[in-house]
Amino acid sequence: MKSITTLILSLLLTSISLALPSQTIKNQELLKNAQKIIFLGDSITYSGQYVVNFDTWLTLTQPNKKYTLINLGLSSETISGLSEKNHARGRFPRPDLHERLDRILTKTKPDLIFACYGMNCGIYLPSDPTRTKAFQKGITKLKKKAEATGAKIIFITPPFFDSSRNKNKHYYTDLLSHYSKWLVAQRQKGWNVIDLNTHMTKSIQLKRKTNPKFTYQKDAVHPNPEGHWNMTQPILAWFGDQASANAKSPKEMLTQLGSTTEIHQLISLRSRILRDAWLMETKHNRPGVTKGLPINQATQKAQELTNKIKTSR
Repeated sequence: MKSITTLILSLLLTSISLALPSQTIKNQELLKNAQKIIFLGDSITYSGQYVVNFDTWLTLTQPNKKYTLINLGLSSETISGLSEKNHARGRFPRPDLHERLDRILTKTKPDLIFACYGMNCGIYLPSDPTRTKAFQKGITKLKKKAEATGAKIIFITPPFFDSSRNKNKHYYTDLLSHYSKWLVAQRQKGWNVIDLNTHMTKSIQLKRKTNPKFTYQKDAVHPNPEGHWNMTQPILAWFGDQASANAKSPKEMLTQLGSTTEIHQLISLRSRILRDAWLMETKHNRPGVTKGLPINQATQKAQELTNKIKTSR
């Protein structure tokens, strides 16, 4: 029965692919040519729910291809290299991706990188040309370093900042929109950019027509599980699977793809094990991060889970 389901899914995806625009087919080639995939970002990526949703989708829609997906998001991190004077009550400055980037690229040797930065990069202050330039410079530097290793990179525009939950930072919503528009404009130069910010903004505006107090982010920054699914949707759509992107939840996507929540849970566990191990292996300098297993032990446990996922799906 599983082989028949896999065959039907493969035929369905093939038929969808043949009807896709040329840009979407190019986007799909990035996945077809990748084996090692990493996600970079701040605490929103570190929490990992949208990463797990994507990993689940990838596992189910590409059942015959072997991927290793590593979440290397780090809480508090920026790509701008900026930090508030009293960040974390003075205990430590915000980590800078570029402090650890060379170690990440050398040790993980990724084929494909997803990067989602911006939320922390303006350090929650009003728009300022110097800080904007630091964000843009950090993004450009990441792209150059990644591509110098042969990796492809996909940028995800920063999530929505919910100023209704933090009215003292009302200006920050527009600041992140400005950062996002700059990133989207880089598509004209051939950059790969998924516009999460616009998608998330429109979704929230739509929901507030019937529920004015609706939010994905009680603290204005960190999305809840529903918000992480909203983050997942434009990524799946970017790769041409609009049917999965239109699902109302990960559970609905799983049902559409003929799977169960057990798979999602196993992939979530595998993701956490690999995240913690690789964050330790690449030697970040942020205090308070959960220590992971040594890489060889983490890899073994991840493989055991992969085997279980294969037999369960």
